[in-house]
Amino acid sequence: MDFTFTEEQQAAVEAAKAVFADVAPDSVPSPALTAGAVADDIDRPLWRKLADADLLSLVLAPEYGGAGLDPIALCLVLCESAKVLARVPLLENSAAGLAVQTYATDALRADVLPRAGRGELVLTVAAAGRTGHDPAELAVTARHEDTGWVLDGMQTAVPWAQAADRLLVPAHTGDGTAVLALVPRLQHGVRLDDQTSTNGERHAEVHLNSVRIRDEEVITAPGAWEWLRNLLTTGTCALALGLGQAVLAMTSAYTAKREQFGFPVATFQAVAVQAADRYIDLRAMEATLWQAAWRISSGANGALPPAGDVAVAKIWASEGVRRVVQTAQHLHGGFGADIDYALHRYHAWAKQLELSLGPAAAHEEALGDLLAAHALG
Repeated sequence: MDFTFTEEQQAAVEAAKAVFADVAPDSVPSPALTAGAVADDIDRPLWRKLADADLLSLVLAPEYGGAGLDPIALCLVLCESAKVLARVPLLENSAAGLAVQTYATDALRADVLPRAGRGELVLTVAAAGRTGHDPAELAVTARHEDTGWVLDGMQTAVPWAQAADRLLVPAHTGDGTAVLALVPRLQHGVRLDDQTSTNGERHAEVHLNSVRIRDEEVITAPGAWEWLRNLLTTGTCALALGLGQAVLAMTSAYTAKREQFGFPVATFQAVAVQAADRYIDLRAMEATLWQAAWRISSGANGALPPAGDVAVAKIWASEGVRRVVQTAQHLHGGFGADIDYALHRYHAWAKQLELSLGPAAAHEEALGDLLAAHALG
């Protein structure tokens, strides 16, 4: 078995490192000192650089101007983005684009994908439902009328909705079937109410009041929403891994130079043991992430559906990233709470990622349901 990444995937990592090299995690006001969002818009210069480096079109097919790589490559790039707390909807834009490419009509693909890959069209996804705890597709109703669809409902905590041009919204029909609607932000009947996430990003509560969209803007393919939700969750695990790696590196550097009783605190057994435990957490997060990304990318069969591997990855990501930042705060002492130091920003992002698309407990319950429904043997 070969566990190494392909040359194309490794090239994507190198391109991402070059783009993110100049990004400062503290380039915006601290969320601890800001009543609302830390910024009104995404990092547009960085978005332009990502487009110029062909990283926004990474998973798009060559006929749409992309590199045709898989979700594993996307997760590798997401890891690098989280290390610098990049304020861009890279996950949402890429996941929405890949869903359109996989399930939408040729007309919608041709209209959306080339522009999304060039950074001219920003996509985001509504995946939190009404409360962040209930199934997102149940928050909006979709009914077919004549040659189009009418949407009614509300989705909360939609990332950077105000900066997006199109919102990919899950909804349900009268018979309970899940569909995906690609809604223009400026469409009549769409209202955005500002929200601020735990990490200070600008989110929105999106209200849809008899919003009418064309037939070709609705994806009705069976399983499309479940596939997209799995991809978003796996991408969130990748962000958690990249953030955790950056935080452990910060902690290692600090404890190596911070002295107590004439010795670096990193040489103390209690410090070394805690750091080692967090390293084990990161390795578990890494292994489960790539298993989930591989299942999504390859479509390989397993004892459980891909959702099982995704649930395991999110359990480790949620629990692991929380433990990593908590240990980092502890080992930094009072310095970790200094708002002039970046660690508190990583802590806020970690909490956001821990809860995004469901905390560990929610995925433990989902995993239990899958185990009950599929006999293993």
